[in-house]
Parts: sequence; C-alpha cells; structure tokens
Amino acid sequence: MQSSFDKTPLLFKQVCVIGLGLIGASLAQAIKDNHLSERLVAVDRHLPSVDEAIKHGLLDAGSTRLTDVVAGSDLLVIAVPVQAVQAVFTDIKAAMDNGQLATDCIITDVCSTKVNIIEAAKSVFAALPTGFVPAHPIAGAENSGYHARRANLFVNHSVIICELTTTSSSAIAKLQQLWEAVGATVMPMAADHHDAILAHTSHLPHLLAFNLVEQLASHDDNLDMFRYAAGGFRDFTRIAASDPKMWHDIFFANERAIISALDEYGVYLQTMRQLIIDKDSTALMGLLGRAQAARRHFGHMLASTPYTDTSAMSASYNITPSNTVSGTITVPGDKSISHRSIMLGSLATGVTNVTGFLEGEDALATLQAFRDMGVSIEGPDKGRLTIHGVGMHGLKPSKTPLYMGNSGTSMRLLAGILAAQSFDSVLTGDTSLNKRPMERVAAPLRDMGAVIQSTGHNGTAPLSITGRDTVGQPLQGIEYDMPVASAQVKSCLLLAGLWANGTTTVIQPEVSRDHTERMLSAFGYPVTVDGNRISVTGGGTLTGGDIAVPADISSAAFFMVAAAISQGSELTLTQVGINPTRTGIIDILKLMNADISLSNETYVGGEPVADITIRSSNLQGIDIPEYLVPLAIDEFPVLFIAASCAQGRTVLTGAKELRVKESDRIAVMADGLQTLGIDCTVTEDGLIIEGKGSAGVGQSEANNSQPVFGGGHITSHHDHRIAMSFAVASLRASKPITIEGVETVNTSFPGFAELANQVGMSIEVHDSRA
Repeated sequence: MQSSFDKTPLLFKQVCVIGLGLIGASLAQAIKDNHLSERLVAVDRHLPSVDEAIKHGLLDAGSTRLTDVVAGSDLLVIAVPVQAVQAVFTDIKAAMDNGQLATDCIITDVCSTKVNIIEAAKSVFAALPTGFVPAHPIAGAENSGYHARRANLFVNHSVIICELTTTSSSAIAKLQQLWEAVGATVMPMAADHHDAILAHTSHLPHLLAFNLVEQLASHDDNLDMFRYAAGGFRDFTRIAASDPKMWHDIFFANERAIISALDEYGVYLQTMRQLIIDKDSTALMGLLGRAQAARRHFGHMLASTPYTDTSAMSASYNITPSNTVSGTITVPGDKSISHRSIMLGSLATGVTNVTGFLEGEDALATLQAFRDMGVSIEGPDKGRLTIHGVGMHGLKPSKTPLYMGNSGTSMRLLAGILAAQSFDSVLTGDTSLNKRPMERVAAPLRDMGAVIQSTGHNGTAPLSITGRDTVGQPLQGIEYDMPVASAQVKSCLLLAGLWANGTTTVIQPEVSRDHTERMLSAFGYPVTVDGNRISVTGGGTLTGGDIAVPADISSAAFFMVAAAISQGSELTLTQVGINPTRTGIIDILKLMNADISLSNETYVGGEPVADITIRSSNLQGIDIPEYLVPLAIDEFPVLFIAASCAQGRTVLTGAKELRVKESDRIAVMADGLQTLGIDCTVTEDGLIIEGKGSAGVGQSEANNSQPVFGGGHITSHHDHRIAMSFAVASLRASKPITIEGVETVNTSFPGFAELANQVGMSIEVHDSRA
C-alpha cells in the first residue's frame, strides 16, 4: 500500500541518526520510507546494528564514530540514553570546529527529559547553536532495539518541541515538517513543564510498573502470583519490559520532578489506605467513581470533542423509507431535569438518589464537572445515581478547566453557580459549544457583581470566572428583565441568587420551562412565583432527597411526529413529562389537527407525567402562536417535518432563539427541507413552510401514504435534533435518505436508532471508523 506521505518533498540533504534503538531506528525507517532525505547515515556503538541497517538498504553509511559519517549532515537526531547525550554534544562540537558540520545545522533529540538535555548542551557549547531544537516523541513499544523498529511508530502520536529563544524559527519549522511528514502531531511546550508533565504521565507509571513486578517477583509464592495474574496486571506491568538502562538514566535525569510525583502519589496512596481501614464507603466510591469517569472524560476533553468524535463526520444514518410506526415505548429521561438533579443534589446537604437519569453525553458532562469539584457520585447505573451532597459551600476548585462537551445547559447554569463560589474557575467546551453566545448569562451575572470574562468579540466560551475570595464581597441580588424568554438564562441567575445578598428576581417576557423552580422547591429551597416574576432570596439551604426523572418530552416529540405523519400508525409513549412549560409540542400539534390523547396522568418527583398516544393524523398548516414558541423551542426541528407533511402553509415567527442553538436550526433545517423537495422561506425570526399534505381527508380517515419528501444527503451540522428530525422525515420519503454527522445524537438520546427501528423505521447506522 502506498504511504500517504509519499509525495512529501525532500526536506534534508543528509540526516544523521545517532543511536539505532527503537526510536532512532524507527525514525530512520520513516525518513527512508517517506523519502525525506537524499542520504541517511547513522552512528551506533553496536556495530552489528549499523551493518545490518546498511545491508537492508536503510542507511547509506554508518559507523561507531560520529566523525566517520557526519560530514555534510544538515540534520542530526540524537537518540541515545539521556546520560550519554553530553558526550554526543562534545563530538558534535568537535565536528563543527573542524568544519565537518555547519554551525547552523539542525540538532535535535528524542529524549524523554528536556531540562537536563538543554543543560548538557549549555555545558558544551559556548552559546547554544541556532539549530538546536529539543524534542520528544510520545511514542514507544514493549520491545526495544533496532529490530523492533516500525516506520509507523509515530503516526497519530504527539511530538513535543521545546522552542528556545536561541533557536532559529526556520529550524523549528523544518523539524515540525519532518515530524508531521512521518504522521505525528507537533505541539510546543516549555522544557520544565515538559519534565513535570512526563514525570507524572510516563516516568511515574514506568517506575511503579517496575516496582510492582519486582515486589511480586520477590514473594516466596511468586510462581503462583504470575501464573494467576489477571489481565489488569499484565496490562499495567507491560511497560516494565522496557529497556532498564534507558529508564535508569531517565529516573536520574528527571530526579526532581519524579521525586515530586512520587511524593504526591504517596499522599494519594496513603489516603486510599486510610479509606479502606476506616471502611469509608462513600469517600472510596467517590474516589473510584471520579477516577473511572476521568479516564474517559479527559480523552474527550483533550480532543475538544463531546463524548463522541464529530470532527470527521464519520457516523451517518442510511435510512430506507418506511410508512408506519406502532407499539408502546419508553424514551430516555428528561435531559433538563437530569442536569438539575446533579447540580442541586451536589449542593444539598445529605444524600440524593436519582432514578431515570439520562445517560447521554450532555448530562454526563455535568456529572463529571461536579466530580471534578469534589462531589462523590455513585453511578450512573441503568439511570440510577447516588449523590453525596457537599452543601452550599462544599464545592472545591477543579484542577483543570471544567469541560462541558457540547452542553450549553451545563455551561450556562454552571456559570451562575460558579460565579458565587470562593474559588476561580474556567468553563470550556468542544469546538461547537465554544462558538455559542455566553454574554447572555455573563452580562446579568456582572450586574450581580460577578467577575466573569468571555472570549472574543462575540462573547463566547471559554469563560473565566474569578472567585469571591479574590473579589472580596458576595454577589448582590438584582431584578433582571429578560429581553428574550430563556430557561437557561433564568436558571443561571436564580442559581447565582442562592448565594447573593438579598433577593434575585427574574422577569420573563413569556413563560419558559420551570424545572429549576420546581426542583429548588423539591430540595426545600423557597421560590416565589408571581406570574412571570420568579424570585429567590440568598442564604438558604438545600436538603437531599429522592428525584425521579420522567421521560423527556423533547425526545418523545420525534416519535409523536413520526406517528402523526405516517400511515395507519398508533404509538404510545409511557410516563412522559408533561410540565406545562414544556408542552408546546403537544399544543402546536393539536392546533395542526393531530390525534393526541393523554392517559395515566400523575406526578413523579414534583413533575407531572402521562402516557401519550398519537395516531395517524391529517395535519393542517397553521400560524404558530408566538406565546407557544418558548414552550417548544427545542422541538421545532421536528415540527418543521410535521409542517412539511401538513396541508397548507405553516408560519413560525418569534423564534430567534433557534439561531443560537447547537446550530442555526432555522437555516440548517431550511437547507435540508429544500434538499428533500420542500418549498420553504427563511425569515429573520422564523420559517415559512409550504406543506404538501393531502387535502379532503378527515382526521379519523387520515391517508398518509403519499410521499412528501424526496431522498438525498442531509448534513446535520452535528446537531442531534437536526439528525433525528430528518430521520423522522423518512416515513414520508420516496427515496432513501442519508444523514451525515449523527454522532451527537448520543448527547440527548442514546439508543435513538434502535428504538426507532423497534417501532417500524429502518435506520442503518454507518460508522466509517468501525
């Protein structure tokens, strides 16, 4: 197979690799295979390795002495043990002094410590060469030596480059080109920071692995210990098979940082020892839970992704048209309530038990944030959580920025909570979330006395929040007249008001979802509601209890529309939350003549719930009343599908909020509808859709057999509601529909495709990464 790097132009006239161990030989092979240098020479004390490399055609020349082969090299790669590097620098200086090497040739290394390498260079050279670029590829393998080399060793791995002030920019740029040409990703880092980071992430784990194997090998019954060792032992101690001489040198070379890491590890180890002795189940579960979640969480945080990778749009739905849905199903728990159960349960005194928790990506981001701030949370396990609240003043500062993935709710509500804390904090998210407006919460929080900095001229994330200990005074209650009805802004300010002096009042122009007010009351915190004025007074407390999360009406909306637009359908959705601030989807569908009925109405955790049954309907186009817009703001993408299947025109106004969701949902839905053959017009604050439903059929005789949509490719812009809405459109399509970029469906509705297929749809999930 032809390398993807074959067309890279020659970068060097002659590369000299000093040391043909795993890293040096692998880089030499990658340079050779990718045609990055006219000539390739090497130096190694082990002559058989040099001879074999020449015999195999890897090298043009080689020797055990640098002076034999180095003349004319414009790149030197030092790949020897760290304690041997100073002697190599001495040989290099001699070659420069006798004219074999240009004084500006590029000199780099691949050692896993950097401060001592720089100090070694300073001790040899009167002034550091302008071509000296310390580097470290974060790559390795269990086996070492020349025979273990792999040309692809560095593909999709990081290489750290320490950019010194003495180094020429052209040398740095050229070395970066080399590493990128062999498949690596280059990142800059200061030398001392590199050594501290690597001490924790690489050197300490290797030290512990060597020590654990030695400990077990020293036992009298060591044969049985190794014979019955489980996979975890083998996985953890694999790195103890690495080259002892190399690690011996690294441990001494990075002594200060490793000792610091060992001391810190000892404190954590002693803490865990004491938790076991004390049989402190809550604290131990909290520690183990945070570690388990962090292992997964930081991978996404480093990639700036939600919990699934959306960067390459690798997942898609390939949907074959079907024309009916039926059955009785339960959709996942309400996302809004799941978020708030974590937040208020963490801030409460005592234990909160949550059932029905939505294990979607957005809610998991909120959960992880509170774990990062020291809250012990057990689960989730099949929707069950146990939250050990720390009280109103028990949160601790996170050691890293709090990563919200793609969750705007998490970021905006947490901004209110964090604005009142004693410590500084930073809120960040994936690429999509970091483009969404945050001044809508930051500005009124500043009116309360918060010190909060958004990013860029558009006021986006990351958000930097200064703690009250630095500011020197608590937040002050305000009266805030919201320009646009928004549950997120309202909730943010009410949550900040829990710590503020005096009363915080939010006045909303229209009713918006009231989950925060209801849940505050459920946790025993007084909330005053006077029409559209909602108030809280600071200084109260929250008391833990049981929270049952009802099924999410936003998730149910996709199946409600699916049943309404398809032929001969009847679908029942059980125990769906019907909070009156969330039932806009039901009200609008009823205005469109949908056949919907509610049964088994009751209350769960202070929230009204009911079974919802919807049947095939002869939908009619309507002018959507603006007072219903805030009550269905998240459901409009799928309502646009319903409007396309209705008879006559549907007009939406007063919905500017849709333009600042995960995508511009008005523009993106209009593009997709037009792709599928629907005539629609985008307006400043809404959309006009010309429905293609059949005329002259009564509600009880709905005939939804005629296709409304064509087929084609839809781009979801990684917006979960866009993806699911166009999946529903397949029920009235004449040809297959492919929806690209559906990874984010898991943010709110894990298992959507499986549940849709269960009731009669035909969605094939395709993942190019598989």
